[in-house]
Amino acid sequence: MNFEGKSVIITGVASGLGHALAIEFTKANAKVYGCDVNDPAGKANMDALGAQYFHVDVSKESEVEGFVAAVVADHGKLDVMINNAAVSVSEELANTTESDLDKVLAVNLKGPFFGTKHAVRAMLQTGGGTIVNVASILGIVADGMLAAYCAAKGGVLGLTRAAAVQYGDRGIRVNAICPGDIDTPLVAEYFGMFDDPIEARAKIENEYPMKRIAAPKEIAQSVMFLASPYSSYMTGQQLVVDGGLTVSCY
Repeated sequence: MNFEGKSVIITGVASGLGHALAIEFTKANAKVYGCDVNDPAGKANMDALGAQYFHVDVSKESEVEGFVAAVVADHGKLDVMINNAAVSVSEELANTTESDLDKVLAVNLKGPFFGTKHAVRAMLQTGGGTIVNVASILGIVADGMLAAYCAAKGGVLGLTRAAAVQYGDRGIRVNAICPGDIDTPLVAEYFGMFDDPIEARAKIENEYPMKRIAAPKEIAQSVMFLASPYSSYMTGQQLVVDGGLTVSCY
């Protein structure tokens, strides 16, 4: 894929999938703009790629709005918006506190909402663009220890559909990617809540028909498909990339 001349915003570039996305889009000749709240790691990752880094808390609309405006001012338009930043709290519903819920919804739902909103506003001025929201299979199925996360990711899918319906006739496509487990620090943190993280990882990997969890690059390349002309007749969709986990009955 070639994104020559295209501007791409990626949120959450300090590690994991966001970093992988920045690498793959840079290799595809895109002009990448990355943001995070972990400035040392985020800036180091973007500097290594020759990409621009911004400090942005995606849970704050004014910061997201300013970020999109800065990209448009620099490049002339916004072509691709990838709402990737996420946090997680591992806790069952009955023990999830209000502050836990607020933390997860602020980043995982308000973040994509604000990102989609201000990307749409920018894209309406320049003839369209593509938005990819990073959801999860936990927006479709569930993990009982991730109640807040499941709620947020389900909301991301609803947001994706609403935006796709509203702006499809104005050149804006909005889709979501639904990965399973990815080999990232966020997933390692989840494994770490078990008494034996290595055993927990092995058990979870065995549940996948492919007997492994995804490499970040594999999910990043699927996001690139949704952002590219190869998916030109797709909008409002949830692309499941989970190694067959959700179709397995075992």
